[in-house]
Amino acid sequence: MQVLFVASEAVPFSKTGGLADVAGSLPAALAAHAIDARTIVPHYRNTDTTGYEVEAIADLSIPFDGRLQRATLLRATQNSELKTQHYLLDAPQYFDRDQLYGYEDDILRFGFFCRAVLRALTALDEKDNFKPQILHCHDWHTGLLAVYLKSLGLGNVAKTVFTIHNLVYQGLADFSTLARLGLPDSLFNYHQLEFYNQINPLKGGLVFSDAITTVSPTYAREIQTPQHGAQLEGVLAEHAHQLHGIINGIDYGEWNPATDKYLAAPFSAADYTGKKLCKTDLQQTVGLPQLPDMPLIGMVSRLSSQKGFDLVLAALENVLALGCQLVLLGDGDDYYKTRFHELGLRYPLQTAFVMGQRNEPLAHKIYAGSDLFLMPSQYEPCGLSQMISLAYGTIPIVRSTGGLADTIHQFNSTTREGNGFVFHDYNTAAMLGAISRAIECYHSGDWPQLIANAFESDFSWSVSARDYGQLYRRLIS
Repeated sequence: MQVLFVASEAVPFSKTGGLADVAGSLPAALAAHAIDARTIVPHYRNTDTTGYEVEAIADLSIPFDGRLQRATLLRATQNSELKTQHYLLDAPQYFDRDQLYGYEDDILRFGFFCRAVLRALTALDEKDNFKPQILHCHDWHTGLLAVYLKSLGLGNVAKTVFTIHNLVYQGLADFSTLARLGLPDSLFNYHQLEFYNQINPLKGGLVFSDAITTVSPTYAREIQTPQHGAQLEGVLAEHAHQLHGIINGIDYGEWNPATDKYLAAPFSAADYTGKKLCKTDLQQTVGLPQLPDMPLIGMVSRLSSQKGFDLVLAALENVLALGCQLVLLGDGDDYYKTRFHELGLRYPLQTAFVMGQRNEPLAHKIYAGSDLFLMPSQYEPCGLSQMISLAYGTIPIVRSTGGLADTIHQFNSTTREGNGFVFHDYNTAAMLGAISRAIECYHSGDWPQLIANAFESDFSWSVSARDYGQLYRRLIS
């Protein structure tokens, strides 16, 4: 079986969030299930092709926005025995920019990308004998691909799977953009692209795709409710028979404390003495006092209300009063950056706040050197950080929502089961209660058992790949 992942970002080429990890890691895991999965993403100004041989394999002409436009299809082949192939769509008029997203014409940029991918299918067949039966699309940026496929009468070319990584981001645009996208006015209705008098490409992906997936089973249920449905709960309920929740995995080749090149010392489930050295190294790196017996809480996150940072700000002084240190690596809303900067100056002996994107070395040090990892999300479609922290014997403290509810279970000192600390109500008292329980356990004799449980947690891509493989086969059978 051949599957083409269509995404706006994928590691190692480009990344702003967890979508890139999925698009970069899942295709490789599918190979074990007799599936040849490859990825196509835009070629941005800052696309990283280190370690890949890149060559142009086709010049494409795409009718779009009232004229014939050009793009180049690039093949990126990994310089290794695996020879993994990916594809990059080079269209400087849309993607030669400083950032991946955040422009007024984003819907045109990614609408063009979708049209270009359909045009590229012929070149992939001719040049690489690659003719995918499944087009696996991700988030709103690729939602229009299924719309083009069906509205242009190409529904027999391939089946489409549409994965929701975060329902909140929908790519809304004015109705006048419809003509520029080359789509008929007849699609602008409640059952297809219309959404409160705007075009909604994410809704298009939901309505026109052959199957819909979310990145965790709990999130699949949550988004069918008004609380989490982002005003699309009715559409999702209508298509519930097509909706599947499949939990993401992580790449244990990248996230492995025994081989992690960024760590001060290696460690493993069999011998995690090196974790203490990683904690000391992390404290030195961020300028915190080296206090080996004080619990260190880590966070690696986008700074937004979705991630629960309103709770963190409101409760920070009470959290520090419990006797702990907090290190945060993140970027996002200016309000949170300003507040954390102020708090860092006020509590320099207990807090370290590092603002910035793509600091991979420090992220790895935080996962490995922290004792606890805090994720108090208001909602969380899947979450990868809690899985990564478990791989490093770092215990998650999470709110029970979405993928966090599916992966983290409250530790029970009587049964000795569970891999973290969980709270349910979205308020500071509930979060403080969970942090307090975690710190109490840290100082107890139960702590080694909890670390052992963390190391035993397995969220490899193999399970997800199996479930996706079964879904693909049902669609084409």
